[in-house]
Amino acid sequence: MKKYNKMYASVDYSSLRIDGTQKFELSSHPHKVSLLYENKSHYRGLIGDLRDEIDDLQNMMYAHDRYGMLLIFQAMDAAGKDGTIRHVLSGVNPHGLEIHSFKKPSTRELDHDFMWRTNRFMPQRGRIGVFNRSYYEEVLVVKVHPNILTDYQRVPRELTQNLEQVWAQRYDDIRNMELYLHRNGIRVMKFFLNLSRDEQRERFLSRLNRPEKNWKFSEADVKERQHWNKYMEAYQDCISATATEYAPWYVIPADDKKNMRLMVGTLVLEEMRKLDIRYPVVSEERKADFERYRQMLMND
Repeated sequence: MKKYNKMYASVDYSSLRIDGTQKFELSSHPHKVSLLYENKSHYRGLIGDLRDEIDDLQNMMYAHDRYGMLLIFQAMDAAGKDGTIRHVLSGVNPHGLEIHSFKKPSTRELDHDFMWRTNRFMPQRGRIGVFNRSYYEEVLVVKVHPNILTDYQRVPRELTQNLEQVWAQRYDDIRNMELYLHRNGIRVMKFFLNLSRDEQRERFLSRLNRPEKNWKFSEADVKERQHWNKYMEAYQDCISATATEYAPWYVIPADDKKNMRLMVGTLVLEEMRKLDIRYPVVSEERKADFERYRQMLMND
């Protein structure tokens, strides 16, 4: 980091990483941790430095053209997925960044297998792909509302008689697909923004009470809130079943948005630093060509 190279407090980032090597219990993960910034100015400096270095490394990754990254963001409504993506990645050159937000599936998407609509947008090598929600909705929302399988996705009924088998098979499919990505140079990072139910309530009320936020409010969000416990169970099962060393989950305390963004940015930067990337080496013959072109331009 360049200027603001010291956080106000420290975080044990290893405790945020879930890779399947230990038993995972969502209830043991906090919604808040000590503030990493002193004030708004300090936060802006920290997040700006993170963005700058992520952009520098992404440019190198683009030139190297051997690795790509897929960042997946999952959370309950109002957890701050949009803001986190914007604040952490807004400084990345657009040619190396692809952001996709997955809402309610279209009729065309429902006529395909459950990962079709997301697999179409997997990142190319050299680029960072961001999924705001993802194929994980198919073992989260669909698990909470299993009638989606037969009423909307139209999966044959003989394949949905045993729902536990359906989820187990989908977990298998997801793990295999993420391993396939890893073997092709795409590094997968999955973030669960761990918002508390009380904080979600306050954010919904803010959307209702502040006219400039009214557009964000959705009655469906409040209805889904009634299934909170089922969603927490679905997230625990999902993270436990799909956390691997090659595609880990990161459970990020989300009750403070600025803290959350700093933690996500730090983790993305740390992962990018691990990549064996470099700018391509120019051959001596090519350098000679450059000198000739330089002289042509100077004499023009």
